[in-house]
Amino acid sequence: MWLLPLVGYFGTILGFCFMTLAIASGLYYLSEIVEEHTVIAKRFLTKMIYSVMALQLLLCLVDRFPFWPTALGVFSHFIYLGNMRRFPFVKLTDPLFIASCALVLINHYVWFRHFSHRQERAYQRMSSYYDHPHDLPTFSEIASYFGLCVWLVPFSLFVSLSASDNVLPTMGSEPPVSTSSISAGGAITVNSHKRRGQGMAKALVDSVRNGIREVDLH
Repeated sequence: MWLLPLVGYFGTILGFCFMTLAIASGLYYLSEIVEEHTVIAKRFLTKMIYSVMALQLLLCLVDRFPFWPTALGVFSHFIYLGNMRRFPFVKLTDPLFIASCALVLINHYVWFRHFSHRQERAYQRMSSYYDHPHDLPTFSEIASYFGLCVWLVPFSLFVSLSASDNVLPTMGSEPPVSTSSISAGGAITVNSHKRRGQGMAKALVDSVRNGIREVDLH
């Protein structure tokens, strides 16, 4: 049997490509929504950060989650909250933004190590192979904790924030772009508007799409 494994490999690659396209499309759509409703998005993200901090404290008090990893998680979300000062614009060289990127990785490592060690200790206490420890979190519970308390806010900030180094014009640095038109009575009307900053997720998708287009042209 050698043909079926090839079909399996081809199906896996094709499914991965479709999943990547779906994620990119979702990021692009969410970025456009945030660009259109920045005030609502800022309020929603701020409330979400406070909600995640409250959830982490409740898990520490009720389910006896470890104190120091919980304190690290609450502190990380407090740093994430600092990125909301000039929402949706952020400087890539801002110390708060750099600290936020580092804290995402540190939080992931700390909690992955915690759940891994907890699972190892639970299996070491088993007297039989058929025993099942009752206090061991399931895969869905661990995945839900990572999704809500570790990845949700950084992922939302990545979709929502716009890199101010790539915004033309930046806020307050250049006058708004003006366009004039002549009405039926001969009067000249001037329409002024400012270009909005493009979200980092949207800019990433556009850069990948433009790169693929250039490869196809060559």
